[in-house]
Amino acid sequence: MTNLKKVIDFLTTLFLVSILTFFIFQILPGNSALAVLGPDADSAQILAFEQKMGLDKSVAERYVLWISGALRGDFGISYQYNQSVSKLIRGSFSVTLSLALITLIFTVFIGFFFGFLYAYIRKTRFFKPLMTLHQVWFSIPSFCTALFLILLFSVKLGFFPAMGYTRISEGFFSYLQSLILPAMSLSLGSGAILARYTTVSILNQVEQDYVRTARSKGLNEWTVITRHILRNALLPSVTTIGLIMTEILGGSIIVENVFSLPGIGRLVASSIQTRDFPLIQALVLYLALITLACNFIVDFLYTRIDPRLRRRTVK
Repeated sequence: MTNLKKVIDFLTTLFLVSILTFFIFQILPGNSALAVLGPDADSAQILAFEQKMGLDKSVAERYVLWISGALRGDFGISYQYNQSVSKLIRGSFSVTLSLALITLIFTVFIGFFFGFLYAYIRKTRFFKPLMTLHQVWFSIPSFCTALFLILLFSVKLGFFPAMGYTRISEGFFSYLQSLILPAMSLSLGSGAILARYTTVSILNQVEQDYVRTARSKGLNEWTVITRHILRNALLPSVTTIGLIMTEILGGSIIVENVFSLPGIGRLVASSIQTRDFPLIQALVLYLALITLACNFIVDFLYTRIDPRLRRRTVK
């Protein structure tokens, strides 16, 4: 019953997002035809464009046509690219998904490694200076990190390309090279955030009774953290990972543009600049879908990590 309610909430939210998205973009000032054809287009060209794209119909008619097509996976034709919106998003999503997976691996490694490290050295004199440096670390925007990495690893050392994307079919090594720097740009900041949450979560657990019992058995601190504290400390970290994945899969607009990656972020930026409404509407719906899906996955993982939540759900 609970799962059915979640599915209903999921579909209802998507439907409301589709309504808001469509009607908000219809009332924005400006002319899509002029944005695509240019300011020198005459009235005949504008009329022909509006008829071709269905802009001569009423707003209600256009919404019914758009949502009925969206249910079939057809979001119309992009004004800017003159291609199927669904095809454009599929092509860009493969790039963003590849970037997201590599970023997630880096983020989890950085976050958990430094989270455990900070918790392990919490009683030493190194803890406060390192935490101060950590505050500075996760305050640096990803695009600044991207520029620094380009300068170091591309310009100075020449290890990775400064921009561009190589598809996996063109060579696996070149494919990885084109994604390493963007993934590092995103994962350094998100990994710092995850490390902070992991540290705080572990420190909240270290004074619990079950931890004192484990210590009384003569176990060393690292064993206590990894075997006893980790499971309970994972819940806030899972939430953080879900939020990070939502942000990455939603398209890291600045980073993808810095590295000239043909992903969702770059598609969002170009569609807004050209007032490409069919593409913008589909992308907003996509972003909503990704956000809801990540939240659903986080809820599922919660019940797997903590059986008490699963029992509450059953009740």
